[in-house]
Amino acid sequence: MRRSVGLRGVWVGALAFSATLLVSATAPARKPTALEATLKSHVETLASDDFDGREPGTEGETKTLRYLARQWFDIGLEAGTNNPANGWFAPVELVEREPVVSRSSFMRGRKRIAVPDDAVFVVTSGLRSLVQDAPLLFVGHATAAAIPRAELAGRIAVMLDSEPAGADGKGTTDRAGRLLNAGASAVVTVLDDARGIDDVIARRRRAGYAVAGEKLGSEIEAFLTPRAVDLILAGTAHRDTARLRADAASPSFVPYLLSVTASLEATSRETRIRTHNLIGRLPGRNPAAGAVLVMAHWDHFGECAAPPAEDLICNGAIDNASGLAVITEAARLLSRGRPMERDVYFLATTGEELGLLGATAFAEDPPIPLDRIVAAFNVDSTGLVAPGGPVGIVGKGMTPLDPLIAEVVRRMRRKLAPGDGANDYIKRQDSWVLRQHDVPAVMVSNSYGDMARLERFMEDTYHRPGDQPNSAINYAGMADDVVLQVELVRAFADQKRYPTPDPKRRPTR
Repeated sequence: MRRSVGLRGVWVGALAFSATLLVSATAPARKPTALEATLKSHVETLASDDFDGREPGTEGETKTLRYLARQWFDIGLEAGTNNPANGWFAPVELVEREPVVSRSSFMRGRKRIAVPDDAVFVVTSGLRSLVQDAPLLFVGHATAAAIPRAELAGRIAVMLDSEPAGADGKGTTDRAGRLLNAGASAVVTVLDDARGIDDVIARRRRAGYAVAGEKLGSEIEAFLTPRAVDLILAGTAHRDTARLRADAASPSFVPYLLSVTASLEATSRETRIRTHNLIGRLPGRNPAAGAVLVMAHWDHFGECAAPPAEDLICNGAIDNASGLAVITEAARLLSRGRPMERDVYFLATTGEELGLLGATAFAEDPPIPLDRIVAAFNVDSTGLVAPGGPVGIVGKGMTPLDPLIAEVVRRMRRKLAPGDGANDYIKRQDSWVLRQHDVPAVMVSNSYGDMARLERFMEDTYHRPGDQPNSAINYAGMADDVVLQVELVRAFADQKRYPTPDPKRRPTR
C-alpha cells in the first residue's frame, strides 16, 4: 500500500504503453498490457449475467459490493465510512413510489363535463393528493415573468406544453415546478403534437425514487389532450385549445381565469429499498489538509426488457462497470506509490440511475465534513475511445480545479478537448450532487473528449441490454483514464501543488 513503483514507475509504464500505439496498423495485434487485462476482468465480472444488472436491493447488489470490497481490501484501502457500525458499507434507504390511482372531474357552473379517462392523466409526488373544486387559471406557456402568489393561490394553473415561437428552451425547464413553488394548487399541462398522452403515461407511470427522509411533498400534476380541453371549454368564451394557443402567442398576454373548476386526485404505492454506498480510504500523511474524493456509481437497472426479448438484463458494462474498474485500478496504483499528503476517499455509489440518490445520501451524511473535500473526481462511462486523444471535462469552467487539471494534462503530453460540449452531461452524473453542496467536483475522461463517439453510445447502447462487455470497449483507452485519474489525485493530494482553498471562497455552481 505504501511502497513499490511510485510515480516514476507509473510514467515509465504509461510511456511504454503509449509507444506501442505508434506501431503500424499492418503489424501483428498488440498484446494487451497487464492493466488492460485487469480492467477487462473487472468489467466482464461486474457486467456478467451472474450479477443480474446490479440492481439496488437485490442479490446483484450483494455480489457487486462483495466483489468491490474484496478488491479494495486486498489493495490496502481502509474502511472509509468512519462509522464503526458500518465500516465499508454506508446504508442508504430509498423510497420507491409508483402511481396507482388517477382521477379527475371538471365542472362548468353546476354542470359536470364528461372527459374520457384516456384523455387525462393525474399524478402526485406524494402518497395521496387531492385538489377539490379549484378554479382553472390559464397561464399560457408559463415562460414569462413570475406570476404573483396571490393570483395562483387556491387555483390550478393551466399551461401549454409547447414553448412560444422562437424560444430556445433556456429558462423554460421545470415550468410546472416553478408554478407549484409559486403557490398553484396543481398544474395542468395541455399536450400538443410533440408529446401525446400515451407518452406521458408511459413515462410518469414508472416508479419514482427518493432517499428516505427526504421531503417529497404532495404536488399534483395533470395532463390533458387537446380533445379533452375542447370538451371542457365548449360553450365558454374561450371555446377551445386553438383559442388558448392564439391568446398565449399574443405579446400582450396575461393569465386569465377559465369558466371551469376541477377536482384532481392521485395516489401512489410506496416501497422501501435498503441499499448501500461503498466507501474506502487511502490514508494520507496529513489528514488535516483535507481529502480528495474519487467516485463511480455501481448500480444499474437489473432486468430492463421483457419476453419475448431474448436478452432481458441491462448489464451496464460501459455504464458503469467501466468506472468501477477505473477507480479500483487507480486505487491500486496510488496505494503502491509514495504516501500522499491528503487522504483519498474512494466511493462507489448506489442509486445513480434512480436519480443520483447514493450521491445525495453521501452528501447528507458524509464520512468527513464536505468542506474538507478539496476536489472530487467522478468516473462514469469510460472505455469508449482509443488512448491518446483529447481529454474532456464535465464541469469545465465551473470549479477552481481547472488550472491544475490543465497542468496535469499538459505534463502528460495530452490536450484538453476544445469547447465545453461535455458540460451537457453536468446534471446527469453524481458530481452534480456534490456541486450543489459546494464541493468542487468534475469528471475528467478521454471518453468525454470525443463527443461524437459519446453521442453514438448514448443513441445506440446506453441503458439497453446491448451495453455488454464486448469488443466495442476500448480497454487501452480505459487504461489511459486510469493513469489520468492517478495523476489528478496525486496533484490535488499535494498541498503545495493545490493549497487548501480559502473556506470563504466557495466554488461556483
